[in-house]
Amino acid sequence: MSSMYNSIKEEAYRCNMQLPQLGLVLFTFGNVSVVDRQQGVFAIKPSGVPYEELSPDLMVVVDFDGRVIEGELRPSSDTKTHAVLYKHWPDIGGITHTHSTYATAWAQSQRDIPIFGTTHADHLTSDIPCAPPMDDEMIAGNYEHETGFQIINHFNQQQLDYREVEMILVGNHAPFAWGKDGMKSVYNSAVLEQVAKMAWLTEQINPNAGRLKPALIKKHYERKHGTNAYYGQ
Repeated sequence: MSSMYNSIKEEAYRCNMQLPQLGLVLFTFGNVSVVDRQQGVFAIKPSGVPYEELSPDLMVVVDFDGRVIEGELRPSSDTKTHAVLYKHWPDIGGITHTHSTYATAWAQSQRDIPIFGTTHADHLTSDIPCAPPMDDEMIAGNYEHETGFQIINHFNQQQLDYREVEMILVGNHAPFAWGKDGMKSVYNSAVLEQVAKMAWLTEQINPNAGRLKPALIKKHYERKHGTNAYYGQ
């Protein structure tokens, strides 16, 4: 079926199918969305549909207020969170939400993930932030909508730039990651899970493990993202 939204539906489908392949989801515990800024809409996985039953046509297109523009099925239950982030953060093109094991365990522990090693520093120069659990009034309100503001407010309070730190843990919940497009958001979600696993193992081996030295943080981040970046691996 032809649609003016075919390209974002196709990309959203491809991105969502990466989640089980990368071991980031169990059953239907996750979703990816892809935005079309010109049309002011994004495509997202339908709620509760197993990955093996997905197709591009089943992706649901919604606007930045979470209203369905095209699609027969209900959009993901996290749609309003995605909508808030797209509305307030104009430079992101895709968002991935999972309940991947290690990142979610850190979220449930309400802890930032410390920057222990160079794998972490290849992607960001700070700890991976964990937003505190939501206030009772927000929980009782429009929960998924408020989750978006829980993320944005934490970034504002910690003076973090969403263009540099492309991931967060939502306290007692799970991780969200984003990027310039859908595939970059999936990549960041997978990196977050791997870094979370390595940080957990680091603390098991040495509970007093020290943080990565500032000189190494700077070196590793800049060789991949700086003006004279050369690292590709």
